[in-house]
Amino acid sequence: MAHTDVVVIGAGQAGLSSAYFLRRAGMDFAVLDANPAPGGAWQHRWPTLRMATVHGIFDLPGTRFTPPAPGERAAAAVPAYFAAYEREHDLRVHRPVTVSAVRDLGERLGVESSAGDFSARAVINATGTWTRPFWPHYPGRFDGRQLHTADYRGPDEFAGRRVLVVGGGTSAVQLQLELAEVAETFWVTRRPPEFRTEPFTHEYGRQIIARVDERVRAGLPPESVVTATELSLTPEIVAAQRKGLLARRPVFDRLVAGGVAWADGTTLDVDVILWCTGWRAALDHLAPLGLRAPGGGIVMDGTRVVAEPRLHLVGYGPSASTVGANRAGRTAVREIRRLLGVPAAVA
Repeated sequence: MAHTDVVVIGAGQAGLSSAYFLRRAGMDFAVLDANPAPGGAWQHRWPTLRMATVHGIFDLPGTRFTPPAPGERAAAAVPAYFAAYEREHDLRVHRPVTVSAVRDLGERLGVESSAGDFSARAVINATGTWTRPFWPHYPGRFDGRQLHTADYRGPDEFAGRRVLVVGGGTSAVQLQLELAEVAETFWVTRRPPEFRTEPFTHEYGRQIIARVDERVRAGLPPESVVTATELSLTPEIVAAQRKGLLARRPVFDRLVAGGVAWADGTTLDVDVILWCTGWRAALDHLAPLGLRAPGGGIVMDGTRVVAEPRLHLVGYGPSASTVGANRAGRTAVREIRRLLGVPAAVA
């Protein structure tokens, strides 16, 4: 068993930010990442996602992200930045390493992984959500093809097909507009989409973060920061609406062989259902710690797990955004430093 001060699980934005501040604090740590290469979830994004259409990449601490050409693939540009960042700050990420369990060993936490077992005085979990795509359940059976945003690789394979896009977030809108170039598309959401015409101010962002933070402090499953944020009414969306695209329908009640059906007997025949229904936090490896609250979530105080103060969740709940992950990494390391008695002057 390898012994260290802190184990960081995950090397996306949240994990790298945490590792950066651990390095600055002069602490001993190990970073374990399940991905085969640097880039976190970005390396798995669909190839047609370009830098011009991503929400934006916030600089990792200590190294500026130089925006690449708008037409460059996000799945290449962001991982290249992450890889350079790991080298520049000597973060030495171990990969591909899968963590199967985190256990209470008494004075330490045990981390069981495909690279062997680790004993740590504290753990920072930064596993994100990409590996846990959410598929809602509807009664009935659909005989066509179903896939999730995580499986989408581009529009070409859907040429000439009838595609139903399910979900009210940014990905649903972006993919529908992309698919509409080659296929006939339909759109359903649980609630009417809210398009924001006003600027996305810091105050608006704080309101969203506070809303998500309130849920995790109450032990409820976190609402996605992205889901809680209204859709931006971009010129591309306005143009699509004028063409008759993005005509939202209420969500259906059941699946049928040829498509979907509503309670009033209305049906819609489609060839493909694309579920743009989000993700859930990838926390199965934390199950041995018994952290789940009666509300179904994990009670949090900032990044710290209330039931296990040696464990911090970074990139979870209110910190599940690029800027939020950076701040959370700094906060988690500050609290761990205090917990372990590392003098502030070292940082």
